[in-house]
Amino acid sequence: MRAVIQRVTRARVAWRQGLIDHAHEIGPGVVVLLAVAGTDSDSDAHRMADRIVTLRIFNGAQSKSAHSLLDAAGEAMVVPQFTLYADSSRGRRPSFLGAAPPGHAQPLFELFCRRLESRVAVKRGGFGAHMELSLVNDGPFTLILDSADKAGPDG
Repeated sequence: MRAVIQRVTRARVAWRQGLIDHAHEIGPGVVVLLAVAGTDSDSDAHRMADRIVTLRIFNGAQSKSAHSLLDAAGEAMVVPQFTLYADSSRGRRPSFLGAAPPGHAQPLFELFCRRLESRVAVKRGGFGAHMELSLVNDGPFTLILDSADKAGPDG
């Protein structure tokens, strides 16, 4: 799994599926752009969700990066984004062969969201939908995480 995490003051995602318009908004928290690789498993989804909810990326009274999403009582917006696995090393058209096919990716996306929802408020983008995402990045503060990365000494 690969995730781009952006600390935000607010965010909104909107899309249309069939004849129905969807839109979700959050206040202070994080936007997580999430991609699933073909080699990812349930344990990767659990580990990534646990890492994100406990990352100390929110400012505290005494220092920067003192509080986690849990500590800050923030919200999360999770947007599926298979393009995070784009390979543009050859030619001018990116290849997305590193991204999992929808039949593998969607259940892991849903599992990741449920794991996150067990700890914080979560809004989701539409899997497989063309979405419009707007956000106000707080900082700006943006991180990239890969499921293959090992957590450091602080978690």
